[in-house]
Amino acid sequence: MHEILTITLNPALDMNTEAEKVVPDVKLRCTEPKVDPGGGGINVARAIRHMGGHATAVVAIAGHNGNRLLELLMDQGIPTMPIPSPGETRASVVVNCKETGQQYRFMLPGPPWQEDHVQKAIRTTAAHAPKDGLVILSGSQPPGVPLDFEEHLSAAIMEAGARLIVDTSGPALRQIVEDHRSPPFLLRSDDEEAEGLAGRKLETPADTAAFSRELIEKGVAENIIFARGGEGSVLTTKEGSWLATAPKVQVISKVGAGDSYVGAFTLALARGNTIQEAARWGASAAAAAVATPATELCRGEDVERLLPQSKLIEL
Repeated sequence: MHEILTITLNPALDMNTEAEKVVPDVKLRCTEPKVDPGGGGINVARAIRHMGGHATAVVAIAGHNGNRLLELLMDQGIPTMPIPSPGETRASVVVNCKETGQQYRFMLPGPPWQEDHVQKAIRTTAAHAPKDGLVILSGSQPPGVPLDFEEHLSAAIMEAGARLIVDTSGPALRQIVEDHRSPPFLLRSDDEEAEGLAGRKLETPADTAAFSRELIEKGVAENIIFARGGEGSVLTTKEGSWLATAPKVQVISKVGAGDSYVGAFTLALARGNTIQEAARWGASAAAAAVATPATELCRGEDVERLLPQSKLIEL
């Protein structure tokens, strides 16, 4: 069993509540919020915990919200390694409209970082990176963190003898694609991001696979996964490409599907499964997550139940 370390630079207190109707210019009476620790790497660690695994979470912490976040992580049995962050840890709010069934997600920005915070995060992560283990960088970056953070972290992680999995989007993803001096072990994002990078529509899983092969040949990453929503996710390695299909479930909330995917995928790898089999575990966990309310993520028993319904199709 390989050790797993997750990194969350921009965590949040995730609050989930409901209102009868969401309309402008009036006070909306909401239900008592359910509060969970949130942020990409934190959610990955929680998902791994839900599936009977173990991951340590490196988390940037600041202020009262940061202390509350640490308490919640402790309550959920997540070993945490806090690193100092300026200002106050942010919050995010999910409001579900009972009348329409629609979900409204409000994400506040994190506090701006200085260069010393960036270097501290890299040094702390590299110092605790498990040799031969897996390190997951997931979630948004706070203001002030340079776009090439992943490049510097990847170099430090490789020097420490671990493998880096990066789940990112937007400018940070484009930076990795354009400046790939230290390619991570695996890069994951969604198909909308892939189309933005490719500058064209990727109509089919085969199109996504072909673009992924272009990126691997350029040296962007050793392996690439692009999610295609309800179809599943396309995994591409130097050996080939596969579509791991997603089991069909009733969608309650899409929050946490990607983090659940990464958690299950990484846990399967850590347990000695092939990367292709890990993709099936990831697809099953993503399906399990959308069948649960808001910030609950996947449940271990649901992932195992759905796994036989996730198929692996060679592209």
